[in-house]
Amino acid sequence: MEEHELLIVDWINEFIARPAASILGWNFPAGEHLIPMHLIMATFVLLFSFIFFGWLGSRISVETPGKIQHILEMVIEFLHNQLEEIVGHGGKRFLNIIGTIGIFILFSNLLGLIPGMGAPTSNINVPAGCAIIVFLYYNFQGIRQQGVGKYLAHFMGPVWWLSPLMIPIEVISHLARPFSLTVRLFANIFAEELLIVVFFGLVPLFLPLPFMAYAIFGGFLQAFIFVTLTMVYLAGAVAVEDH
Repeated sequence: MEEHELLIVDWINEFIARPAASILGWNFPAGEHLIPMHLIMATFVLLFSFIFFGWLGSRISVETPGKIQHILEMVIEFLHNQLEEIVGHGGKRFLNIIGTIGIFILFSNLLGLIPGMGAPTSNINVPAGCAIIVFLYYNFQGIRQQGVGKYLAHFMGPVWWLSPLMIPIEVISHLARPFSLTVRLFANIFAEELLIVVFFGLVPLFLPLPFMAYAIFGGFLQAFIFVTLTMVYLAGAVAVEDH
């Protein structure tokens, strides 16, 4: 969805960004957005997350848990089991980062289904930012777990004489990971959002509903794929093997 189609983006730029730019002496041409759509929508996702989980935290009860608490406990248990299965023993220490990324991507994917809003993940900058964070994080954890020398030794392959061949392959493979994460998430969410907009323009009442249902499923699926691949990369980074 184009930024100019979202009135809330126009309003925020007109009544917040433009006065702020004038105070700071910045040149802000008429009709242009100083604050892009994906940044505004991502901010909404963060604010909603803070408010929602802050409210939920005040209602958590061991004796009388509510329905939302039950659902979140099931999600946490599922992610915990996935980490233990994919990463191995001690994988639960990555639950915070996995959960945070998964929630942000999920909420961002679903935000585009609300009339007048847009999915931050339909702009390539947001998936790219998440993918770069994953790339830096799993490499950091690999170095932290094994040390620089032993972690880099993984790039040389099982035997030293294969290193001239294996090192370029491993480097290219690792560099391709953030690109793959970015394109997969961006392309799917952008296509889903565009499909809904097109069909809503043609038949604005009932026809888009099946596509919206598909988009909800796709939003959950893409968030799941993203965090699962993150777990796989973490598993490969922190695995201790003898070379």
